[in-house]
Amino acid sequence: MKLDFPVAAEPEGAELEAARRLFSGPVAFLKGVVALEGLPPADRVEVCFAGRSNVGKSSLINALTGRRGLARASNTPGRTQEINFFTLGESHYLVDLPGYGYAEAPKPVVEKWQRLLRAYLAGRPTLRRAFVLLDARHGAKKVDEEIMSLLDQSAVTFQVVLTKADKVKAAELARRLDDVREVLRRHPAAYPEIIVTSAEKRQGIDALRAAIAAID
Repeated sequence: MKLDFPVAAEPEGAELEAARRLFSGPVAFLKGVVALEGLPPADRVEVCFAGRSNVGKSSLINALTGRRGLARASNTPGRTQEINFFTLGESHYLVDLPGYGYAEAPKPVVEKWQRLLRAYLAGRPTLRRAFVLLDARHGAKKVDEEIMSLLDQSAVTFQVVLTKADKVKAAELARRLDDVREVLRRHPAAYPEIIVTSAEKRQGIDALRAAIAAID
């Protein structure tokens, strides 16, 4: 019986080379967006990264691009309320969404961010995939499922990326993967592969690069 939602294999050959070429080019911060009218032109392939505060999103984006300090984590969860756009060569946008699931942000700030997020996800024609980051130590929480449901409603394909895989033992990681698969079965927009990563150990970085390079 074929396992649903398998872990993505490490890329080889042409797949690995395509990923290497894409990520060896220039990467730069373009702008932070706080309202829809500030969005850059929808003129290239776009992928976004979503995750709870402290899931390791900034570390993963920096490892992915090989640029230390490109994405900066806020010291106060919930403080950064911008959608940050990065250019990847001339062909892609990498989009860093604000961390969610925080308690410190005032309610009006959260509501404003949620409206912007919904409008962005529902109306961005070049958004090809959302990568939903889950901490390998904790798996999917209620707030993660809320984001997944929003992506279902917006008809945006999303792929789960487990972060900080080096922080858990193999048996615990296997259990966490089973729990995540059970969650993903309830979401029609879920992409049928999971990517397991560690920014610190560079685990899964090539697999994530290859997944992005294969999107057109």
